[in-house]
Amino acid sequence: MPEDRPTLPPVRLHSEAELARDALATPLLTRAVRLARWAGPDTRVGAGGELVDEQLPAAAEELGLGAEDDGPAYASEAWRAAVDTGLVEVEDPADDDAEYGTAAAGENLALITSGSPQEILAIWLDALEAVHADAIAPVLDDLADAIGEDGQIDYEALDWDPDAEAEFLDGVLGNLYLLTVTEGGAGDQPVPLPALAASMIVPDDMGEPTDDVLEQVSVAMMRLDDQFQLFEPVGLVEYRPVDEALMAEEGEEPAPPVDDEDVSRYGMVKLTPLGLYGIRARMLEAGIDAPAVGELADKGADVLLDGLAGFPELAARAETEQWLARRVPADSARDLLAAARGADEGAPLRRLHCQQALTLVGPQAEPAVRAVLDDAELGGLARVWLVERGAADVPAPPESMIFWLAIDTIAAQLDAEGDLEELQGLVEGLVGQHSGFFDAAWRVEHPATAEVLEAMGRLHPDKRVAKEARKAAFKARSRSGG
Repeated sequence: MPEDRPTLPPVRLHSEAELARDALATPLLTRAVRLARWAGPDTRVGAGGELVDEQLPAAAEELGLGAEDDGPAYASEAWRAAVDTGLVEVEDPADDDAEYGTAAAGENLALITSGSPQEILAIWLDALEAVHADAIAPVLDDLADAIGEDGQIDYEALDWDPDAEAEFLDGVLGNLYLLTVTEGGAGDQPVPLPALAASMIVPDDMGEPTDDVLEQVSVAMMRLDDQFQLFEPVGLVEYRPVDEALMAEEGEEPAPPVDDEDVSRYGMVKLTPLGLYGIRARMLEAGIDAPAVGELADKGADVLLDGLAGFPELAARAETEQWLARRVPADSARDLLAAARGADEGAPLRRLHCQQALTLVGPQAEPAVRAVLDDAELGGLARVWLVERGAADVPAPPESMIFWLAIDTIAAQLDAEGDLEELQGLVEGLVGQHSGFFDAAWRVEHPATAEVLEAMGRLHPDKRVAKEARKAAFKARSRSGG
């Protein structure tokens, strides 16, 4: 398989308009907007732009959270989000004698009602970045012990490595993203928190986890429990926290489940549609190839067919449908067939995707398909398409075209790395349909002939037939000078 294919499956994202509405409805951004509108001449902020403690109860009342319990803490989080997203602009003290700075509505506040979906999502991404920074911040349970003689926090005393914290959290979020977008994965179902923690800690080749590894998973679970509770108000995830009843003593980590007891009590998490958008945006920012269905819709047929090489079946169909929806059927058929030509390594898979795309075009593709009946590379798939549609007057293919198409089809399937049993069935079927298959196949003028014959030797269950395939592969290599 070519090395430049994306390593992540394509994600199906909601439209930017839908995602922007979701962003505006998140609790954190909703509260941040309300506080930005509430801020005025009497608002006082500290040196870091934080709302002074004396005004937190009033801010909590403004948010309808009440001045008691956790209301002020939620108000403080919302205020920080308003500052980090540009909804609020803070000013330093006007002179050296002033104790506090002031705050007023920021430039981005107007975008909440008049901005485009892209502008709204940019504000939300800023909020997500701020929450991510909070999530990897050190746990300051023993803050007094970490304050040095100069009054500053001694982060070394906290045993805190921000890069390692960020790498671990991003790894967990990346695994959750992969589980969500992979066909046959979690999809829209929640993932148990122990499984996510274990995915970062338990080695793949470890059978039964050791007690030390289980303890590491337990510690990671509790850290992730806190972090996902931070991410839920910004709309990244839907999260069911770890059941507090599992804590035997205050501060004790719960052991990961090892039997059939209700795993949901140990935490369940899933990415929201907005969360998928957010994690993908962070991946793209980090230089990771994270494709999305619909990205190829405005590209040429050559880019489409090459791009589909990394798409699972359902995603490939959805991408093709979006591409076809923007084009005249007859023109798209001609463009697809032209793009399918070639003798390069990726050409067989392009032709396979071309054939699959043509099935979605409909009868309007027939003139373009008939125009390539005599083409050495496309004539075989053209005949297959016409026969499958029940077309009349389909000329019989010459024997050379039959064997060329057989080699090309297997080459495409090998490149696609599809279902092994299906591929074995294809190989057995081709050999069974044509007596003397290998006597003719090794002579086929196709760049992948020898490679395909070697693969047929590995795949065919009959030892005698497999040996014939290997002999034919040797002849093909000798003939081509390889």
